[in-house]
Amino acid sequence: MTQYVRYRKDSAVAYGILDGATVREIRGDLFGAHEATGATHPIAAVKLLYPCEPSKILAVGRNYKSHLGDRQAPDRPEMFYKPVSALQNPDDPIVIPQDAANVHFEGELVIVIGQRGTIFGVTCGNDVSDRDWQNGPRKDLQWWRAKGADTFAPLGPAIATGLDYGNLMLETRLNGEVVQRQSTADLTFDGPAIVSWVSRWVTLVPGDVIYTGTPGSTRAMRPGDVVEVEIEGIGVLRNPVA
Repeated sequence: MTQYVRYRKDSAVAYGILDGATVREIRGDLFGAHEATGATHPIAAVKLLYPCEPSKILAVGRNYKSHLGDRQAPDRPEMFYKPVSALQNPDDPIVIPQDAANVHFEGELVIVIGQRGTIFGVTCGNDVSDRDWQNGPRKDLQWWRAKGADTFAPLGPAIATGLDYGNLMLETRLNGEVVQRQSTADLTFDGPAIVSWVSRWVTLVPGDVIYTGTPGSTRAMRPGDVVEVEIEGIGVLRNPVA
């Protein structure tokens, strides 16, 4: 298994390989040929950023039976977009927008696309969602702000490769309380099925990401809260709420 990170050191942004508490800098193409530069940094001395720069973000709805409630399971992956402007770094705040009153966490496994539409690796994501704008009586035609407002797509801390993506434990914590816990083995549509479906119509390029859906139930977050999404083998995506 390898864990790749994107980070800022002083004014420079680089990619690196996470080795315990040390980041080993790399140069070249993260999704192709790259090599170590020889530079290393203690992880405490760098600022971790969302771990890739996607050209687009897709996401799957209703992809765990535990999240369906009384709704029927879909017969195909139910896709939607989130704008890249919604991305947020690990440890940076999820900002509750003006007039938003029902903003929920959604801890998710996120696929990172590699060369030729393959799955390069996976990371942690939080598909932050305002339920009133999504489903309320004055809901929007599309989920452009319900799931696409600024900071509504935290991502990271690392891209992990070489894992069994279909058998990882996902856990979301709100202020330390476990509020979601389920294995990715319970996904209705797994990573390869999602990528195959999307690729029939939309070209996926290296660095694109797909949020694969959230398990169980969710609830509103409030300013001052801290939400953590942890997936085994990847790490903890932590964000305060402001």
